[in-house]
Amino acid sequence: MTGKPIRLVMADDNARVRGQIRLALEAGGCEVCAEGANAEEAIALVMQHRPEVVLLDIHMPGNGIRAAQQISRSLPQTAIVMLTQSNEDDDLFDSLRAGASGYLLKDADPATLPAALRGVLAGEAAMPPRLVTRILQEFRGPSRRRFLRKSAAADKLSAREWEVMEMLSQGHSTEEAAGRLFVSPTTVRVHVSAVLRKLRVKDRETAFGLLSGRDDPLAGE
Repeated sequence: MTGKPIRLVMADDNARVRGQIRLALEAGGCEVCAEGANAEEAIALVMQHRPEVVLLDIHMPGNGIRAAQQISRSLPQTAIVMLTQSNEDDDLFDSLRAGASGYLLKDADPATLPAALRGVLAGEAAMPPRLVTRILQEFRGPSRRRFLRKSAAADKLSAREWEVMEMLSQGHSTEEAAGRLFVSPTTVRVHVSAVLRKLRVKDRETAFGLLSGRDDPLAGE
């Protein structure tokens, strides 16, 4: 162990799991400022202690991903790492969208946690190799991503407008897209309206065609 202790807050509704994790963290030179059992407590404790890192369980009461999103917005300097049993792709990608810098599984050796957190603070992403592979597959897989950022139309959109349209193109409803992006359905509709206005089209399908490059007159240049 080298360097000063990492100050962190952790939240998990299982007290036994919290105890095991705390022992491993403290043995590795981390200082656990506080523990919470749900998302609301996690947010309050992070705002109170302003730690370097917060460890969040995804499926604790109140939803760890929603806690991650609020913490990321309020205290962007606090690194967020999800600690979970979930191997689900949706949990992984929703965590990253919410601002998480790491996604660690509870079946890993707890003794590896301190080094993983130091890596996060050094700018590395903490994630098991098999989950890194899933991210690469998601990025490369044409069946999961209709849009490739090569069309001229794409340059007119903001990052959030692009994200909204890509999610809708995958078949998600307005309400589903809103839930995944942690915004209201009204906000999604506002982004769609802005996209249609920027692209000078009347409907989503035409916009999807332009953004995919399928109907872009400049796509072949």
